[in-house]
Amino acid sequence: MILIVISWIYILFTTINLGFLTDKIVKLKNQNFVITSILGLFSVTLLASIWAIFGRINIEFHIFLLLLNISISLRFKDQIITIYKLVLSQFKDFQIILKIVLIAITLLIIAQCSSIPFILDNESYYIQTIKWINEYGFVKGLANLHLFLGQTSGWHVTQSVFNFSFLYKNFNDLSGYCLLLGTFFSIQKLNDFYTTNNRNYLVVGLLPLFNIFLFQFISAPSPDVPVYIFSIILFFYFLENFKKPTPEVFYLIVILVLFLVYIKNTMLTFGIIPLILLALHFRLLSKKLLIPILLATLVISLFIIKNMIICGSPIFPSKSFNNLSMVYAIPDAIENFYYDSIKHFGYDVTAQQYNSMSSFDLFLKWLTLPKLHGLFNSLIIFLIIFVPFFIYKFQNKKSLWILYIVMVLQLVLLFMTSPQYRFFMNFILFFSLFCFTCLIENKKIINSLLVLSQAPVIIVLFIPINFNGFSNNTFMQKSSNFSISNIVFPHTNTKNNTDFITVKLGNLNYNSPVNNDFFWGNGDGTLPCVNKDQIEYFKKYFNTIPQMRTNDLKDGFYAKTISGNE
Repeated sequence: MILIVISWIYILFTTINLGFLTDKIVKLKNQNFVITSILGLFSVTLLASIWAIFGRINIEFHIFLLLLNISISLRFKDQIITIYKLVLSQFKDFQIILKIVLIAITLLIIAQCSSIPFILDNESYYIQTIKWINEYGFVKGLANLHLFLGQTSGWHVTQSVFNFSFLYKNFNDLSGYCLLLGTFFSIQKLNDFYTTNNRNYLVVGLLPLFNIFLFQFISAPSPDVPVYIFSIILFFYFLENFKKPTPEVFYLIVILVLFLVYIKNTMLTFGIIPLILLALHFRLLSKKLLIPILLATLVISLFIIKNMIICGSPIFPSKSFNNLSMVYAIPDAIENFYYDSIKHFGYDVTAQQYNSMSSFDLFLKWLTLPKLHGLFNSLIIFLIIFVPFFIYKFQNKKSLWILYIVMVLQLVLLFMTSPQYRFFMNFILFFSLFCFTCLIENKKIINSLLVLSQAPVIIVLFIPINFNGFSNNTFMQKSSNFSISNIVFPHTNTKNNTDFITVKLGNLNYNSPVNNDFFWGNGDGTLPCVNKDQIEYFKKYFNTIPQMRTNDLKDGFYAKTISGNE
């Protein structure tokens, strides 16, 4: 815990400095501490992405970042100090119950981040993605080694900066820092609600009610957490400024949307939000489009370049853009296999079942999935059906109707790709809270619920819980509990203690986990690392094996076609 706190102090210092500089360059006139830190995370992500095209995110980058930090601090010392004073002043103005809740949640977040990583994707590609960026930057054809590495997220680029790999190997908790920012923003808005009675403030202010869900993601660098937090903040600024957006607020909304898309391309539908604002306020905003266009061009270019390097094509996974593929691109058959597997996974059916079922049968299958999947899928349909009634009766505003339409479009997009509830959770969070606040506004009830909602978090964090009633996944049956041994040093980045063996395959020597039943699992093995079973599977069914392009790992991999008897 203590080491995480120390690292977060530096992350806070860095993101505030770079966020302030970004604010000054873009001229946002922002006065919110949380937004400043998010702007800093955005800036670090862009800088690291550019750097990773040419080299590793390691001590060299941190020297550059430290010099940049010092320069900003010296040049704008008084203005930056004012930001910290404003935060302290805002905290002092919080009602006593909200101060207690904020401090308690902060301690719980740090404790959770110090515990065993819970998310399965951490073992399949989070750890390995970040290690590759730390040791080599973006690597050509890396997805040929392990398909999931093609999913490299902008958030993993950010984590590769703030895991300080050259100093310590167990920092893996940037998503926890993000949740802490979201919590402060929520408490801040809830405190404001008690004086303004603005329901938008209340909706955002009740986000901590979902901590029992959010906490399961923060002991690993899950891109889902920043997507949820930044989405809620984006919705807030959209609703608050829909009728009279200033160019500065428009810039902020554009940045939040770009950051969301760079973190997770399933958020592409969010691009509708700034476009709608532009269409409705064209006279005001059309003369201020240079900065948004430049930012969008930069982010989209980095997104495409990252994918072209790692996957060999502009978008992954995709059945399009074959004409734009690089020579080391993933073979079409394998990419199609992966693309189709994602769709099947969302419905929990095999390829044969998927192809034989009608759209309605697939929908029923999706709706009646067992445990948490079925519960959240049913909640999604409930919100699609009933949110219009809540909007019409309680807040019949055009801005809310637009967000509802974006939610419907997001669901349509997911049905076309992979209808997993976690890709829709930002809308579940927001509109569930919206419906709740339409029915309850009493301050005493709200404060009581806010306090009581943290009780399940404490129970799951400190008491071993079997999640068999919530998930069928055998790898996610046990809760991630805090241990006294983690008071100073956080748990290792992996939940697995498996050994590794070195396997030679052509010109490639790779490390494979021993006795690992998880097909896609790599854990924290030394690079290059991939499960032998994976290699054998693609060799058997696709007649391809990964090979090094040269004798240097930095030069990446290609998929070599082999004959059946090799």
